[in-house]
Amino acid sequence: MRLRSTPRIEFLRTLTGEILHNYGRGRTIVAIDGADESERMHFADDLAAVLREDENRHVFRASLRDFQRSRAARGEFGPDTPEHHYRHGYDYAALRRVLVEPFRLGGSTGFVTEEFDSGRDEWIEPTWRTAPPDALLVVDGEFANRPELRPLWSFSVLLESDVTNPSDRFYLVEVGARRLVNALIDNADPLHPRRVFTDSC
Repeated sequence: MRLRSTPRIEFLRTLTGEILHNYGRGRTIVAIDGADESERMHFADDLAAVLREDENRHVFRASLRDFQRSRAARGEFGPDTPEHHYRHGYDYAALRRVLVEPFRLGGSTGFVTEEFDSGRDEWIEPTWRTAPPDALLVVDGEFANRPELRPLWSFSVLLESDVTNPSDRFYLVEVGARRLVNALIDNADPLHPRRVFTDSC
């Protein structure tokens, strides 16, 4: 279904065109990184909606927030600090095992787009999904371009806004995510996102 044209939607159509030009066949994973959780998820949702304007295109959504560790598991690593949250807050092994690796395998292999409800601190009953050979997965999450995750994505986006927190400041300094992403986007005005070009993207 064709979405109503706005500056934001037109921006996302341009970004979609770039993604599909480079990764239009096979299984493609697009990661949306950024400190503002609400805007990051909204951007990923809108990008997925634009990708679905072609009704023959198969697009899935996932969020790293649904692959966090339980409170008990996090507590095993020590007291909760910004560095602790960055280093131990997420179960990336589970992310690889039930979502990324089976999705990238293609064929009839099943994958799960969410595993843990961090708000309720409980496991989610898995819903196994399948997809055709050509499919896209849009994943949003903080720290999405850390070294363990960056190789998983076909295309990565970093949203920059006025929102920061200690964990994200720690992450951005340690990883240098601005230099790693395919698209750096100024999202201070979410209705009018703006591409920022650097020497590396």
